[in-house]
Amino acid sequence: MNILGLDPGLATTGYAIVARDHSTFRALDWGIIISPKTLSLPQRLEHITNDLSSLLKRWRPKIAVVESVYFAKNAKSAIAVSHARGVLLLTLRKHRVEVIEITPLQLKSRIASYGNASKDQVQFMVKRLLGLKTAPRPDDAADALALALCGGIKA
Repeated sequence: MNILGLDPGLATTGYAIVARDHSTFRALDWGIIISPKTLSLPQRLEHITNDLSSLLKRWRPKIAVVESVYFAKNAKSAIAVSHARGVLLLTLRKHRVEVIEITPLQLKSRIASYGNASKDQVQFMVKRLLGLKTAPRPDDAADALALALCGGIKA
């Protein structure tokens, strides 16, 4: 079963596809969707939607794990991420992909068994669980791999 992890962002959205076979996980693909700042907001959201649709058609995941918005210090950032989350959730719905939403605390607890784990600790566990030689980059894609793993652990 293929599981999609999505780390939403307007400028960059991290994505990852992880295959789960019983208790074994394998990273199939990961990277980022970049929406150019030169585009208008509607054009950027359309760009994210189109790129996600292509990924969904290629990998056909059964489950998508999307990180919840958790910060409120910078309202402008929260709104931008919320715009991206909205089009991600709508696109997943249109492709009939089951959505699981989790908070960063839940992600850290599932992956590193500690809710206050550092980003380095989470990336170490992602690398270990997926048998990767190096920590995945960029950070948004690494977070998406962790999210996809959470979907596999929960499913």
